[in-house]
Amino acid sequence: MTKLKTPISQPSGLQPSIATASWLKAAGALVLGSSLLFGSGNLFAQPGEPPADWGPVSSTMDEVQYPHPVSLLPVTHFGKSGNMAYMDVAPTGRANGQTAMLFHGMNFGGIGFGPTITELAAAGFRVVVPDRIGYGKSSKMDIPYNLHIFAADSKKLLDHLGIDKAAIVGHSMGGMLAARFTMTYPDTVTHMVLVNQIGMTDQRQGRGWSDIDEAAARVQASTSYQSILANHMRYYNTEIKPEYLEFVRMQYGQTLSADWPLLARIRAWQQAILFFDPVVYDWQHISTKSLVLGGADDRLTNDFAGQARRVAETLQNAELNLYPGIGHNPHFEHPEQYHADLIAFLRSDPSQPADSSWK
Repeated sequence: MTKLKTPISQPSGLQPSIATASWLKAAGALVLGSSLLFGSGNLFAQPGEPPADWGPVSSTMDEVQYPHPVSLLPVTHFGKSGNMAYMDVAPTGRANGQTAMLFHGMNFGGIGFGPTITELAAAGFRVVVPDRIGYGKSSKMDIPYNLHIFAADSKKLLDHLGIDKAAIVGHSMGGMLAARFTMTYPDTVTHMVLVNQIGMTDQRQGRGWSDIDEAAARVQASTSYQSILANHMRYYNTEIKPEYLEFVRMQYGQTLSADWPLLARIRAWQQAILFFDPVVYDWQHISTKSLVLGGADDRLTNDFAGQARRVAETLQNAELNLYPGIGHNPHFEHPEQYHADLIAFLRSDPSQPADSSWK
């Protein structure tokens, strides 16, 4: 077992802050009459209503421009056909012959990896970023989603692109997929990086199963601009930047779409993955060189740092690297150090132990 070390490098800009006036302007709201969001010593003004110019966003996000060209790969599941959207970004720096595949989280599509794509491409990596079926610009199939479906689609995409080996980086729910993909296709993966993953416990104990129609009705009833905004603001412990609101706009806009009943049902299927498809039993079978990376003070998970350490200790060959004071989205909140560490790890020899020698 590799000895685990947690670096104490202190991120910059960790002083508690109030949401900036420019962010409030972008939100189209005034502090007066807003509710307040508390967490980790920070106090943010939460706009009470969405901007007046926010309109519907279609099921495949046709109105949203991604940072790189998007292609489509046909897929079929449960007798239904659709398309998986993806970005395939060539190196902008000197090519190093390596490919990194990025798996997004529950409330993001591939567009959420914009800064990471830029940094990896500049470092010489080919970067492949799929939108999982049911997310982003991909088709919205009404099927019982599971991690094996997502893993199989991702492997099909690599085969389609002629890529034999890739480093896998998964953020949030994408970390669950990264584990399932790596366990299922170990010969395909050179490195695995789990970034502030969720699903670090088996959540089935003491919970009854809900019919999908009931679950979908709850999603429709409980989803609002305020609930979406609150979920996204929990990702950050430091400065709130105006661009973060764009992800709120995309998600909220879909609730205004004529497809919202279908999208709510699909989201219920996706949420059920945490219940019926845990990955806590996958980690012990993964020998791939791995890094458990991210913000130590993630407010989505109780005792995130402790649970992240347990994940790293359960993996056969892993190191832990967490940033104090940083939350769920380190690629936005702490980008310089995060990307430097990510690139250094992905450049390291995959045949060597996952110790601190890669730094």
